[in-house]
Amino acid sequence: MPREQFKDHVIVCGFGIVGERVVEILQQNKVKLVVVEKDAKKIEFLEDREIPVVVGDATSSKTLKDAGIAGARAIAVVMDDDAKNLFTVITAKSLNPKIIIATRANNEFIKSRLESAGASFIATPNISASTELFDEIVKDIG
Repeated sequence: MPREQFKDHVIVCGFGIVGERVVEILQQNKVKLVVVEKDAKKIEFLEDREIPVVVGDATSSKTLKDAGIAGARAIAVVMDDDAKNLFTVITAKSLNPKIIIATRANNEFIKSRLESAGASFIATPNISASTELFDEIVKDIG
């Protein structure tokens, strides 16, 4: 998708386990998207499936601009690195103050920092998984 066509879309930063699932859900719901990724194998995978991709580091203003941050409806910041997620949220918010930001955090400390930086929604997969496992264990032994 040429850069000028990036409008009313969702930017997905990171194509790991979470990012891949986000892309699947967006595609199922026919939402326009672009993935920001720097790993060559993942880029090749995306290109083979004709999924729009911008090659670069999501923490970079230039990369986010290349992904059409100014015209984006939302951004999913789902990299495995909390510090990179936080920096990307700060950068995205500075480039588009009205953008909806969904991100992930691995602990409560970083979650509060992401909230302060302007994230609209923060998932905590590690905490969620732990709670689910605990609930199942208690259900089975209780």
